[in-house]
Amino acid sequence: MRILSLVEQLFFLLEKHKQPMHVGGLFLFDIPDNSDNNFVADLVRQMRSSTTPPTFPFDQVVHNQTFWKSADKVDIHYHFHHMVLPKPYSKQALYSYVSDVHANMLDKGYPLWECHIIEGIEADHVDVIAPSKPLHPNQLPINQAEPKPKSSQKPAPKKQFALYFKIHHALVDGVAAMRLVERSLSASQHEVMSLPPWALMRRDKKHLAALTPQKRSVSGIVKEQVGSIKPVFTELKNGLRQRTDPGHVSTLQAPSSLLNQRISNSRIFMAHTFHLSRFKSLAQQLDVSINDVALAVCSGALRSYLISENALPKEPLVAFVPVSLRKDQSASGNQTSLVLCDLGTDQASPKQRLQAIHDSMTIGKDKFGRLDQAQVINYSAITYAWEGVNLLTGAYPKKQAFNILISNVPGPKQQLYWDGAALSALYPASVVFDGQALNITFTSYLNQVHFGIIGCGKNLPNIQNLVPLLEQALLVLEADSKERST
Repeated sequence: MRILSLVEQLFFLLEKHKQPMHVGGLFLFDIPDNSDNNFVADLVRQMRSSTTPPTFPFDQVVHNQTFWKSADKVDIHYHFHHMVLPKPYSKQALYSYVSDVHANMLDKGYPLWECHIIEGIEADHVDVIAPSKPLHPNQLPINQAEPKPKSSQKPAPKKQFALYFKIHHALVDGVAAMRLVERSLSASQHEVMSLPPWALMRRDKKHLAALTPQKRSVSGIVKEQVGSIKPVFTELKNGLRQRTDPGHVSTLQAPSSLLNQRISNSRIFMAHTFHLSRFKSLAQQLDVSINDVALAVCSGALRSYLISENALPKEPLVAFVPVSLRKDQSASGNQTSLVLCDLGTDQASPKQRLQAIHDSMTIGKDKFGRLDQAQVINYSAITYAWEGVNLLTGAYPKKQAFNILISNVPGPKQQLYWDGAALSALYPASVVFDGQALNITFTSYLNQVHFGIIGCGKNLPNIQNLVPLLEQALLVLEADSKERST
């Protein structure tokens, strides 16, 4: 058995019916051209009939909210679901299904995961190549969709199916979840994979051994905690001295906003894809990171959304941006902390918003770069203590240390396959909290960036407009960058 970390215990303490603490992913696969109409049915039959037991972490159950232990038996019929969407087929029907399933809590009496195979989706190829002549920011109306390239002949759409997988956040963080995906699938289109997703790592025992975390003794944990005291208080003193530095964000400066209210158990899931080259080009031109550019796109979209709802605060929104603390190759547990990021939404200028983001992310990364994992966790526990109490009690949903969670999860860099079906897209689906009604998570895969957005469907009016606003925000950033370079 393995002891639950403080972060893992916190996720269980935060969990309630309207606030489930699992993360998920929607994966789209292109069915091979030479396959027959029974390709998905054969996959489903294979998964249902498999007698191979799940591998770590899909065999883990929580014991007395103190330890993880391996389940004696796993009921696959409880964990695995097959769904055929009704006609007329559409991506929106797929997203609605994911919204409903993502809203449901996982039962702690079982290993904390579910797998859904979904048929009946409409395959479309959304091309998001930048227009050859960028428009001036002031020429872009609020709901303008990104121009599509002209083509005399449309390519035939691929046949697709989807896999939606969710797993408790105490079991994995974003980096761990992505490692499970990458090492469960294959880099070869020709590999025959006879095992179900929850047991695929059995085909490579070296991967399985590397992903399993090392057991830690109580004395080792105590020694680690005592050793963190001095470095943590040194950084706390540094934080007091940096209060007037550009980019410094305190836990008390986030304004009240439309995004910060009590949530219901209703969820709305949205997804969108961009070409990674556009983010890379802007990062190089502006001498910032790709993550800074993506945060600036989110910032511009949120500013436009709140203006359209007459709800833009005078002070800038503050994002909580997870930073991975994982130093090994394991794929379990939650080894993250969070950096407060000034989104600069009070600024009309894309350049000024990007600068605010870059400054605050630089301060946060530099701080955590001076600390080891235990020290970062303890520093965060002290710094964000009142926010943790607020999330646990729900006492002041409108007064938060941050306004929104925005996560960047690096994805696979090579094409992946599942029994010959090419993985074409993967959209993350994360968590929302009382007082935190919206979450944006994006991940890279090959030459694309995939955004997954999850929000409280009941309390965020017109939140579906956020997807076209992300497109608009990237266009505005490109236009502004082009204008300054000429």
